[in-house]
Amino acid sequence: MFVLGVDPGLSRCGYCVIRADGRQPRAVALGVFRTDPALPVPRRLAELSVDFSALLDEFSPVAVAVERVLFQVNVRTAMGVGQASGVLMAEAAGRGMDVVEYSPNQVKDAVAGHGAADKQQVQRMVQILLDLPAPPHPPDAADAAAIALTHVAMHPLARSAQRAIAAGAQRAGAAGAQP
Repeated sequence: MFVLGVDPGLSRCGYCVIRADGRQPRAVALGVFRTDPALPVPRRLAELSVDFSALLDEFSPVAVAVERVLFQVNVRTAMGVGQASGVLMAEAAGRGMDVVEYSPNQVKDAVAGHGAADKQQVQRMVQILLDLPAPPHPPDAADAAAIALTHVAMHPLARSAQRAIAAGAQRAGAAGAQP
């Protein structure tokens, strides 16, 4: 099973495809999509969409994990990140893939053990968890790997919670159906 982590951005969009099949997760694709800031935004979004679609075609991930944009000081940057994120999430959802968003603090907590971890701590933990020879660079790719790892770590918990809720609902329904 493949999980795709995405650190959305219009100029630089980090991505990491992780093979998660019960053994230690392995990065099978790691990098950054780049668009030319001199081009009009619609053209840049189209280029990003083409690159992202090719990645989805190659790996067919079961889930796409995206970093949620919570706050940006620079409104122009926030708009570009939001637009890029929307294009990517829509493409994955349109293919029937699970799309999940994680906050930066959730990612830091899952990968480094605390939500206040700095970039270097996250990069180092990604290196260790994926058994890479060096911390991944650029930081956008490392962040995407951390997002994918977060989903791999949290997904079994979410599935277990869904099963427990369903079992509880079945028990409640059965109890209510008895005379």
